[in-house]
Amino acid sequence: MTTRRTILKTGTVTAAGLSVGIFPGPAKAAPPTSTTPDVARLQAALDQFAAVGAATGVLAEVRDISGWAWRGSAGVAELGTSRRVPTNGRFRVGSVTKSFVATVVLQLVGERRMSLDDPLARWYPGIVPNADRITVRHLLQHTSGVFNYTDRLFELYPTIDDILRIRYRHWTPAEIMAIIDGQPALFEPGTEWSYSNTNYILLALIIKRVTGRDYASEVDRRILRPLRLTAADVPGDNPFIKGPHSHGYEPALRGEVVEPVDVTVFNPSVAWAAGEMTSTTTDLNRFFGALMSGRLLRPAQLAEMRTSFRDAEYGLGLQSFQLPCGRLWGHTGGIFGYITLSASTEDGRRQLSLSINPWIEGDPNPPLLDLALAAFCDPSEAARAAVSAAPRLLSRW
Repeated sequence: MTTRRTILKTGTVTAAGLSVGIFPGPAKAAPPTSTTPDVARLQAALDQFAAVGAATGVLAEVRDISGWAWRGSAGVAELGTSRRVPTNGRFRVGSVTKSFVATVVLQLVGERRMSLDDPLARWYPGIVPNADRITVRHLLQHTSGVFNYTDRLFELYPTIDDILRIRYRHWTPAEIMAIIDGQPALFEPGTEWSYSNTNYILLALIIKRVTGRDYASEVDRRILRPLRLTAADVPGDNPFIKGPHSHGYEPALRGEVVEPVDVTVFNPSVAWAAGEMTSTTTDLNRFFGALMSGRLLRPAQLAEMRTSFRDAEYGLGLQSFQLPCGRLWGHTGGIFGYITLSASTEDGRRQLSLSINPWIEGDPNPPLLDLALAAFCDPSEAARAAVSAAPRLLSRW
């Protein structure tokens, strides 16, 4: 029988509800440093994830517009083995999918095939409360007030054993929307901010109505193929991760014993456009580099994408992260067994992408902060002292 102590001895690492903090700090106009990062600092930060029990495995890539790139990993690819995490491994990216969906929507806006001010009711009247007052912008920015279906999903399937019972189930968009039938609006559209995965289910339905093609086809033809992102994938019903990858785990309490349950094989259609994609760190970095440098969107739409709602630090499918040495844009994501963070400088010159297979014994925030500071900030800055740690809770998907 595996015990908590045994789990730690085998090198496992933590947390199924990870709070990844980035990193409120003093605002600076200057961009992050152009100095080439110290690879020893980067690797030491990755090693800490495993050392403190925050991950069974972790991999990362830092990439620069100059062509310089570094990849590293720590931990093990599968518990009970000594196999290292492959630095070219694929993983589930969770809510980073939203940045791809938002890019497609904003391309359609730039083509004048739809507008950010279009009401949801123009495309799907009556699909949710306030559909006549919810706009495309509200959906992109999580200011719609639409109930988050995953909150209800985890009420219906509260334990890992419940999740395992549905791991191969196919979910249609209609079945996803049915989860929130009868749920009232959380607030009047545009007045508040509340993260809701349902927003991106609705946006994918709009993409289908506007283009006649499903969102996955549009992501492929508008983003993946033009950028030659051959490892990024919209898997649909495929429960398997293609190519080399680490295993993901969730903790299950068996009596007084915590056991790691392998959740690597899982049909991600329940996350659909809110979080089903898989990728590598390289393809995520290339995507956000292209996005931030203006290769995917016209200037007006990119400016809209990087306009946050009040203090939510969330634009249109993008999260904003403030480091002591400058502002980053990107997204975080979480789905069973996998946590992702991908971020870029505003000018698209440097990116960091990170995949964690979380466990439950240590705090991932200190090594995450060390990694980001090593990737983006000049080592001469007293960056840690300048950062006020205020973790942002990472949602499911």
